Amino acid sequence: MFVPPGRMLYSISRPSLPHLLSLRLLGTAASRTTAVKQNKLLSGTLNFDDPSAFRVKSWGELLRALGIFRLCSFPVLVNYCGKLMSVARTLLGKRGFSLLLRPTVYAQFVAGENETEISQSMKKMSLLGLRPMLAVPMEEDLGESTGEKRYDDNMEAMLDCVRMSHSNAWSRDPMMQLKVTALLSPELCVKLTTLAAQQPYDLKFLFIFIENAHFLCGLKRLNKIAEASVNKVRVLVDSEYTYMNPALSLVTMAMMKKFNKDGAWVWNTYQCYLKESRSLLLEALRLSDLEGFCLGVKLVRGAYMDKERKLAAKEGRVDPIHKSWEDTNHSYNGSLDVMLEVISQKPECHRIIVATHNEESVRRAAERMEELGIEKNGGSVCFGQLLGMCDHVSLTLAKESYIVYKSVPYGSVDDTLPYLVRRAQENRTVLQGIRKERDLLRKELQHRLKLKLRGGS
Repeated sequence: MFVPPGRMLYSISRPSLPHLLSLRLLGTAASRTTAVKQNKLLSGTLNFDDPSAFRVKSWGELLRALGIFRLCSFPVLVNYCGKLMSVARTLLGKRGFSLLLRPTVYAQFVAGENETEISQSMKKMSLLGLRPMLAVPMEEDLGESTGEKRYDDNMEAMLDCVRMSHSNAWSRDPMMQLKVTALLSPELCVKLTTLAAQQPYDLKFLFIFIENAHFLCGLKRLNKIAEASVNKVRVLVDSEYTYMNPALSLVTMAMMKKFNKDGAWVWNTYQCYLKESRSLLLEALRLSDLEGFCLGVKLVRGAYMDKERKLAAKEGRVDPIHKSWEDTNHSYNGSLDVMLEVISQKPECHRIIVATHNEESVRRAAERMEELGIEKNGGSVCFGQLLGMCDHVSLTLAKESYIVYKSVPYGSVDDTLPYLVRRAQENRTVLQGIRKERDLLRKELQHRLKLKLRGGS
């Protein structure tokens, strides 16, 4: 079991941070003002407007991406993609539906079904200077719990993911994504969250649930995956919905405390569209320093905005999401600055993946890395985007020697379809806002056609 003994119990109740900690993490007001001014002069070395980034793509890949991104620009198709695919599957049958999806949507966003297909995709990615972050497409929400055997099967699939990530020479320092709700029922996570709300993030609440047989099995499953991955594969635990996130963070923090003594092998995710994200990150930094474990951070904007707002309104709660896109950007960039500051001081203790498709945040991170003397390929800072999306950013970063991961789901069409539908609906604003990438793809296609007409290669 990874639950720490009684002498290791500590509270993470988010009190006001000491003045000295605030200075160490945030810097003086003058330095922050200077950083803001410097950020206005965005680095000219990262040119995300050059269609030549897509020269590495085949004709088929260009045409496929253009077609899919064009379809994604229609809100009705994104909003109802689940229902549309269900109808298509009924009309075409399982085989016909698979034949339709495999060379199109599936090929764009999924690495493959078996290890041979996945290896081919990963080798190609490696040649482009990109690293894989494998994602087993498994998760549950309330009302979807499937029983202990299914959770055990999910664990075996994740252990296989650890093995694949480590045993194949796809890249150095492999990563994988993990959703706690694939191993522990969402209902129990909600109960733990409700209890912990009395005194947020106190690990003693794990002990209250320790006699619950399912909870104990879930902890053992998580522990087994962590034991298999330490010193081999970095496990990035995803955040999910606010009604279960505190429980997920409790479990993740316990894993960090046990497994992150000599390096950041278990990471937590911070959703910057949440108003509380900065305070949660600062408290995690304080605790990692106090308790002597390394902190790995996956920094995202967030993807559950519509559902979170509707649920808060229905329950009469304060909206947990920032009021505007600008506020979310401010939250993201502020948390990014905090992490880069501490990384510049203790790169061996803190790591971050800047998981974003936002070009301004990517440039900001690159600039601050240079200002703070953080090495591009030192490992403490890396970037992440989804497979099949934002390639103009990923490929440009890789070309400039930054470490770049692509979130890579894999599995059969049936296994990955629910995952893809959910991701499409959660990221609808991203999907509908990929006009720039579509335009760059079109320019590259036009460039090739001109060369063809002129008799070029």
